[in-house]
Amino acid sequence: MTNANDISTIEEQPEDMRWYIVHTYSGQEDLVEKNLNLRINSLDMEDRIKQVLVPTEEEVVFKDGKRRSERKKLFPGYILVQMSMDDESWYAVRNTPGVTGFVSTEDERDSRPKPVPLEDKQIEDILRQVESDSTRVKIALEQGETVRITEGPFVDFIGAINDVDESKGKVRVLVSFFGRETPVELDFLQVERI
Repeated sequence: MTNANDISTIEEQPEDMRWYIVHTYSGQEDLVEKNLNLRINSLDMEDRIKQVLVPTEEEVVFKDGKRRSERKKLFPGYILVQMSMDDESWYAVRNTPGVTGFVSTEDERDSRPKPVPLEDKQIEDILRQVESDSTRVKIALEQGETVRITEGPFVDFIGAINDVDESKGKVRVLVSFFGRETPVELDFLQVERI
């Protein structure tokens, strides 16, 4: 299994090795990666199919007052394969269980669609995103939603979300306090949906 530390940079790629996008059945990207790596070894194609990658990034999800970290697929239903394209390597990838085909264009001279390799700039951007240490924050709270405060001086107060700032991990809640609505800035973990 290829991880972000094993990924070749563009400069290290052999001349005939290019990255291709392979379409898979939804939710089977990891299984296809495993099956394809097994096929590469059993068919002795390490010299023609160098890497198989399911691009992912770290995502922190705030839901129901809990913080959870998970790996999220950048392109659900797709994997990337670095390979030297010929009939045998095409056949090995195309006939791996779970693969539905390559992202390709029609070739007017040939009845078989021609797989289109990624441009160097495209793969550099994808690899940079996979290798980066940045974590995306995703919360299950929206403006206007009613929440209960679970911590701090306003514990058990009910209020409506006025603003969500994912970059800071904060949420502003309008709380009725002494007969008037007062904005209170809280951490995502300090509120829960009602």
